[in-house]
Amino acid sequence: MHIRARGIRKRFQDRTILDGVNLFVESGKTLVLLGPSGSGKSTMLRCLNGLNTFDEGTVDVGDRSLQAGHSGQFSSYTRDLRKLLGMVFQDFQLFPHLSVLQNIMEAPVTVSGVSKTEARLQALELLKSVGLENHGQHYPSQLSGGQKQRVAIARALAMRPKALLCDEITSSLDPELKHEVLEVLEKLQERGLTLLMVTHEIGFARKAADHIVFMADGKVVEEGKPSSVLDSPVADRTRNFLANILG
Repeated sequence: MHIRARGIRKRFQDRTILDGVNLFVESGKTLVLLGPSGSGKSTMLRCLNGLNTFDEGTVDVGDRSLQAGHSGQFSSYTRDLRKLLGMVFQDFQLFPHLSVLQNIMEAPVTVSGVSKTEARLQALELLKSVGLENHGQHYPSQLSGGQKQRVAIARALAMRPKALLCDEITSSLDPELKHEVLEVLEKLQERGLTLLMVTHEIGFARKAADHIVFMADGKVVEEGKPSSVLDSPVADRTRNFLANILG
């Protein structure tokens, strides 16, 4: 399922956060958003699934369309959209009072009306797919950061989305834990899931991305295949960013 954003503009008071951003992710492909902090990458993801409103532009997800002025957390537009787009956050956002299994079961039961028996079976299968089949009765406080993030991915997948939005999901993890999460994402790619990721993991972007978009100051500065953007960037802003990241 493809994702297309056309002319997205987002303002906050007198500040322009997104300035006419266009994005396109082909079905089953992986797009990586790179850029410095404050460039609008995370805001862009939140506009795609309706967590943030936007002032101008259009978002198309498959055959569903979200227009400026119709986004918002509780609109019928965004409810439909979130059935198609899963989202994984940097800070996990797991419910601390629920077990791992309950965290994964919660949305299918309360939002989609899936029976608890079916939701439990699905949750167990998802936990196995992220390598945590023995952690279902644990609580988030008992997990490492890498384990929490893998649970967050499983929870997003429990709604059977057609695409997954990932917002800096490895940035708060120790280096040895990042591999756990990136390995799960690679498996999702093999299954043909459409992925749109905000990340600073240049190695993963080089290996896994089909297309890279570099953003700065709310605009798309440069885009193309990983070999082009990472090895032969055209824009000075892209070259400077990569030089700082790669040392």
